[in-house]
Amino acid sequence: MEHNELKFRNLGIDTQQEHVAYMRSDCHVCKSEGFAALTRIRVSDHQKHIVASLNVIESELLSPGEISLSKGAWKALQVKDGDSVTVSHLTPVESMRYVRSKIYGNKLPAEAYHLIIQDIVQGNFSNVDIAAFVTGCAMKMSEEEVISLTEAMIEVGEKMVWGVPLVVDKHSVGGLPGNRTTPIVVSIIAACGLIIPKTSSRAITSPAGTADTLETITRVSLSSEEIKQVVSKEGGCFAWGGSVKLSPADDIIIRVERALDIDSEGQLIASVLSKKKSAGATHVVIDIPVGETAKVRDVEAGEKLRRQVEQVALAIGLQIKVLLSDGSQPVGRGIGPVLEALDVLAVLENEMTAPQDLKERALVLAGNLLELAGKVPDGKGVRVAQDIVESGEAYRKFKAICLAQGGFTRPELAPYHYEVKAEKAGTVQRVDNRRLAKVAKLAGAPDDPAAGVLFAAPLGKKVALDEVLYTIFAESEGELLYALEYVSNEKNIITII
Repeated sequence: MEHNELKFRNLGIDTQQEHVAYMRSDCHVCKSEGFAALTRIRVSDHQKHIVASLNVIESELLSPGEISLSKGAWKALQVKDGDSVTVSHLTPVESMRYVRSKIYGNKLPAEAYHLIIQDIVQGNFSNVDIAAFVTGCAMKMSEEEVISLTEAMIEVGEKMVWGVPLVVDKHSVGGLPGNRTTPIVVSIIAACGLIIPKTSSRAITSPAGTADTLETITRVSLSSEEIKQVVSKEGGCFAWGGSVKLSPADDIIIRVERALDIDSEGQLIASVLSKKKSAGATHVVIDIPVGETAKVRDVEAGEKLRRQVEQVALAIGLQIKVLLSDGSQPVGRGIGPVLEALDVLAVLENEMTAPQDLKERALVLAGNLLELAGKVPDGKGVRVAQDIVESGEAYRKFKAICLAQGGFTRPELAPYHYEVKAEKAGTVQRVDNRRLAKVAKLAGAPDDPAAGVLFAAPLGKKVALDEVLYTIFAESEGELLYALEYVSNEKNIITII
């Protein structure tokens, strides 16, 4: 046995995607190499290697000649109980000097972003290192830097090639609860005969991402080959982007952004456009909701973001149309994966009680995408999209895509709920999107798919005393009480005058 060789033992510890190694303090490798807790080490099975943060154990949980790895780490290394691994010091990560430079507000060259993204994907950055990079980028990024970051993220991932000149896509920058237009848009576009291989993210700072919502109805973790099969058969798909590594650095960065509750403009643009380009899209419509409590706060900021998106898209060869939309209140009724899924189904099934604001937004986006792709003349897109929904074609296509991906399930609501009622009569004057989204998250969304908020108080609505403003759903009584504690201390989630 080599001096720095240890036997792997699985302790069943899950640290999400953070790679962590566990060794005894009296382990011969720990002592001889001078390892201490939180040391970054290199673990190898002689063919592959990972970088992990060391946790030191001072108990009999492991023997001195054993090492354990967190779930994400041993899966990445593909080792099993009893396998031998070698452990060594990690050489300094050269790209960290660029991260430090960015924290101090310096402009980085294109080479720096390529090195940083490569190190992130190769596992050479800890979550702390990534958090430092995210924070530095959140302070200030030039247009050239955003382009460099986008190109670097495209370079390290898979790229899908469709063999056709026209591939369409859409995206919303988020920040607006319940804005689940993607499933409706994809169904309309695919029903029109266009190719729309839609990949979506999970939630970053919101109670649900498109992938979280669609996962309550169908399977979204598709391989690249499965995506191609579904798109070949139905023209579109609903896939989680993280399962196909189209922009693998983005999925790693998103996990850290979610913990920090940060989604900076530069990272946002690079995230969206790198995935669109990697997915093979040629024509893309981007939705930017603008509102006081949305991600983008005012029209001036929205116009600035629009210009940045257009410039970066031009640089990487995407034809794009950016729309600014109303972000003053939630879209639809549901906030949370299952609740949003039920809204989508209601629109596609043409239910009388379906949320019309969600339907109208989806029709505008789909109509603009049909026009951008040259499928219909300018000014005719919304009407064509509306006919496809109201004829039932969009629902039939939606269900066909779901079945092609592995099944169709109608989701159910969580068992625990509480109605938040108006404390006075009046008219709804303001809705705090961020606080309402936080209620849904405290109730358990998106980790508990059926948790969330059912919204019933749109702007301008006249409400009576004790009329229901929104209903909180949770999968456990404890989580429901947790959300209600927050609600009891926040009096301005919905303002009634």
